[in-house]
Amino acid sequence: MDFPAQERQTQTAEMTAALARCARGDRLALRVLFDAEAGRMTGIAQRIVRRRDLAEEVVQEAFVRIWRSAGRYDPALGSPRSWIYAIVRNLALNVVRDGRREIAVEDDDLTGIADDRVALATLDESSALRRCLERLDDNRRTCLLLAYVGGFSHGEIAGRLGAPLGTVKAWIRRGLLALRECLA
Repeated sequence: MDFPAQERQTQTAEMTAALARCARGDRLALRVLFDAEAGRMTGIAQRIVRRRDLAEEVVQEAFVRIWRSAGRYDPALGSPRSWIYAIVRNLALNVVRDGRREIAVEDDDLTGIADDRVALATLDESSALRRCLERLDDNRRTCLLLAYVGGFSHGEIAGRLGAPLGTVKAWIRRGLLALRECLA
């Protein structure tokens, strides 16, 4: 077994154990999760809401949710990191939908998100997700990154890329199917 894979398994086991301890009321376990993930979580939230102050609120709320629902985490359904980041992403998208994001997104911001090198650089080089994303054609990869990293709606992506809405939806759907197949 290679070292990065072994390290990921160890991190996954530690996070799973920390979530189980949170479910039993161990506040130190929540602190372990916070110390390990809060920085990355804030970065993800900030890419979606576009404001540092809102991103910090999202992360704070995410840790409250993690604390309250740690007992619902099921390792059979996915990694603990995926579960935690889904909470952050969903909360950040709710902030955007609720209209609390007041700063318009500039085209320069879109370029940074859409630049595959920037978005893919956030993933571990040996990551299966990174490998699968790199295999996608440019349109599908860009749409997926804008939707799931940038937090843009299908309509926003279509407008910014100058593509029909149906085409963007098809690119996203086909991209997700290709990712699912590649990761299986």
